[in-house]
Amino acid sequence: MEIVVAKKDLLRLVARCQGVADRKSAMPALSNVLLTAEGNVLRVSATDMYLGLTGQTSAEVSTAGAIAVQARDLHDRIKAMPEGPISLASSGGGQAIIKAAGSPRRFTVPAIPGTDFPVLPQPDPAAPQLTLPVDLLSKLIARTHFSISTDETRAHVNSALFEWSGDRVRMVTTDGHRLSKMEATVEGVSATATMLIPLKAINELRRLADDARADGKEADALVSIRQSGPNAFFDIGGMRFSVKLVDAQFPPYQQVIPKTTDRTVRAPRKAFSDALDAVRIAASERTGGVKLTTTNGLLRITSESPESGYGFDEIPVDFAGNDLTIGFNAKYFLDVLGALEDEEVLLGVSGELDPAIIRPATESDKESFVAVVMPMRI
Repeated sequence: MEIVVAKKDLLRLVARCQGVADRKSAMPALSNVLLTAEGNVLRVSATDMYLGLTGQTSAEVSTAGAIAVQARDLHDRIKAMPEGPISLASSGGGQAIIKAAGSPRRFTVPAIPGTDFPVLPQPDPAAPQLTLPVDLLSKLIARTHFSISTDETRAHVNSALFEWSGDRVRMVTTDGHRLSKMEATVEGVSATATMLIPLKAINELRRLADDARADGKEADALVSIRQSGPNAFFDIGGMRFSVKLVDAQFPPYQQVIPKTTDRTVRAPRKAFSDALDAVRIAASERTGGVKLTTTNGLLRITSESPESGYGFDEIPVDFAGNDLTIGFNAKYFLDVLGALEDEEVLLGVSGELDPAIIRPATESDKESFVAVVMPMRI
């Protein structure tokens, strides 16, 4: 293989793909990125056998071919090159040679034949295709990703439920202590789909969505989604991302969300977040627990532990109902408040052993969000 390609284009592709390459795998090829040159196109691919990512850019291809190079090594060497076109060629001795035009700088790096690299899955051409704005996908993830369980032994909650029913799309996540659900209307589209997307894939999708939005074409950026066999495929920002879906049953989330609550507290989001963040300094490091008390138009926030002492703050709120004190993990509330942008939130509570719900104070018919947080004894 022998090509000439712009440094910035190759660096962008390798940087994106190296996040998927598995540096700790027992299969050495999985720590590599695959470079495939044909026609006037260079494709860069990476996989860990569960996730796959491919992108392409234009290149001057003198000799077509495919090689695989360790992702981190290739990225560092390309980054060290001067700006402008660089040439990349494979030698017969199992090496890739990287040179810069108009500069004596060059590198060699070990390479393996492209045939030693795993074949990435491809979608069935007949698979239904769903399309939604990248901005909406980004918002679905931003408002729910924090409540995905990090316990990889519990695959059914170490993932996000992505559902499409009619013209409504939703994402739901839970770790057993809290739950987040956001849904929105996609005008002009009616479809049915259910996918359980693992946490690692959600994190990668979030990066890809952020990259696509940062390209400056946010208003026009779309993501195409296809489900084919055990895999889902996302075409986003010029990249194709594939993920092996989780084969498990997501918890019945509808049963977890309270239909009503006895008391509703309308609180300023930023002030609530700041007070929680301050008071949790004195909370137990093990539980992160704080007490919320509604009284006389105030929401009082307290924490106490033998190791850290006592913390107190209060903010003015509007609420209906009798006074109540409930204990919660402060981080769970802070994650939700940090994901929202509304000036005010509604906190729904019933009894000291009942879950609390958090919603934006103002919602449209097109979008809705709800978070559920289980109480704790303090």
